[in-house]
Amino acid sequence: MEASLALGASAAPEIALGSAAMDETSPLSRVALLFGLAEESPRVLEALTHPSYAHEVRDARHNQRLEFLGDALLGFVTGELLFERFPNADEGELTRTRAQIVSAQALSEFGRHHDVASALRLGRGQQNSLQDSDNVVADAVEALLAATYLDHGLGQAKAVCALVVEFGLSQAPRRAALDPKSELQTRTQALGHKAPLYEEVQREGPAHDMTFEVVVRVADNVAGRGRGRNKRSAEQEAARDALAAFDAQRPDHGDAGTP
Repeated sequence: MEASLALGASAAPEIALGSAAMDETSPLSRVALLFGLAEESPRVLEALTHPSYAHEVRDARHNQRLEFLGDALLGFVTGELLFERFPNADEGELTRTRAQIVSAQALSEFGRHHDVASALRLGRGQQNSLQDSDNVVADAVEALLAATYLDHGLGQAKAVCALVVEFGLSQAPRRAALDPKSELQTRTQALGHKAPLYEEVQREGPAHDMTFEVVVRVADNVAGRGRGRNKRSAEQEAARDALAAFDAQRPDHGDAGTP
């Protein structure tokens, strides 16, 4: 797969820097710079403000309205980018890939990689727990995208969305390898099926050295089989087996054509 994304007929607009005097060592400054925002923009702080902080600080605006807009914006732009980038991919493949890119896990990984988590404004006593929450960091990323759109328009917002999409595509193989069960569920539900069902079919060995065998069913059919020293590891192997089977059945359109 190519590392960069095509934005369609024209190249992505350059992201304008925020304040020229910005302190690039501060998480807030680095986040503002990445999203092309002026550090003094009221929307930057709003996008980084969790409701727990707004409940404690008078007149502070939390980021939930911006998150609503950013979620819609990212979904639309991601769909457009994938449609242009993978001309041979079918609807199911595009839907699955979009779901991976805009998931809370993927957006939180992007946010942590770019210091969004460190720049959050959180309520007292909740910093550690909320900073570790995928949903909290993902909401802030979406809110920042909305802030970029409102301050600088759709062109610049699409350019930043392209960074999110490219990051998500680059991390997808690693994420699938680490958690094949989540990847399998994302794929099957994107195709309109119910969540995969795991069934233990056999146990072997003494209690202290037991081996489990599990099958996973998708749309009432056995899609994969796995063995492990415990049920969880057997389920992961069954999901990995199912993913390998799905990939083997998928038509080979080449790197430029499929996600």
